[in-house]
Amino acid sequence: MIDNLGSIRFNSAVTEQIGIDRLTGIIAFARAASLGSYTAAARSLSISPSAISKSVQRLEERLGVRLFSRTTRSLTLTPEGLVLHERALRLLQQAEEIEQAAAATRAEPAGLLKITTALPVGVHLISPHLPAFRALYPKVSIDLRLGDTFTDLVEEGIDVAIRVGQPVDSRLISRKLAPNRVCAFASPAYLERRGMPTRPEDLDSHDCVNLRYQSSGQSMRWPFRTGDRIQEILPNAGIVVDNSDAVMAVLLNGGGIGISATYIAGPYVARGELVPVLKNYWMDRHHITALWPESRRGNPNVKAFVAFFAELFSEPTPWDSEFTLA
Repeated sequence: MIDNLGSIRFNSAVTEQIGIDRLTGIIAFARAASLGSYTAAARSLSISPSAISKSVQRLEERLGVRLFSRTTRSLTLTPEGLVLHERALRLLQQAEEIEQAAAATRAEPAGLLKITTALPVGVHLISPHLPAFRALYPKVSIDLRLGDTFTDLVEEGIDVAIRVGQPVDSRLISRKLAPNRVCAFASPAYLERRGMPTRPEDLDSHDCVNLRYQSSGQSMRWPFRTGDRIQEILPNAGIVVDNSDAVMAVLLNGGGIGISATYIAGPYVARGELVPVLKNYWMDRHHITALWPESRRGNPNVKAFVAFFAELFSEPTPWDSEFTLA
């Protein structure tokens, strides 16, 4: 009896362990298939690429099929992998729904909150206020991920994204948080040396500093409003960089005229380090928007986070209050 009981307990433990291991493999497989690489899957799950690779290999051995066709540069689903990926996503979606249903029953925000946003928004608008948010909700821990590529919130398990522009994913709920005004600026030293332009056309005779988008490689077109007409100018820039803070660094050191979001430039204007240029032609451009999946509708962490920043960024926004907009 004792031997039989011990055997039953041992087999139960092994069965449980195998189940957990298989589930880990399914998660690793589904994330790698969705993101197209072990490295991207590892980053989203906060584990090593080798752990992803080993989990997928063990899953393939148990199933007896190859899930991926691998080369040094790509990861492609096999026909069998394609079928199993769809089923894996359905399984994980059901698990996600269980987790979110449990979270919705909590009255108090608690646990991990995963946020994604572009680098400048994260650095200048989100990160500085996270201590105040956690002072209100100390049981919430923050995982903030910064980057210029748009992630799939549903597939990557992100709770909320802060993005600039119009939402394009119909699966997401959205709320506008603040205007995103993009305007021209220069240092007082540069303007004293080269003069103040009065029309967008005058930029042809000035040194310009432009931003190149990391996601597309394209240089930013500068928007100006003339009456009811909006014109976009691609300046002949002597300096092009792919980071908005680098644009600021060049402008602050007298490098020319550049375009910047007002939430980045506002503090420099307040300190007299930058001067607004061509104010009569400024225009609002897009909005800063919070987005979250339908599955997070009742999530107390998401509700608290969005409400906190919506109140913080109510108009007039703190950064635009530093100077008068035309």
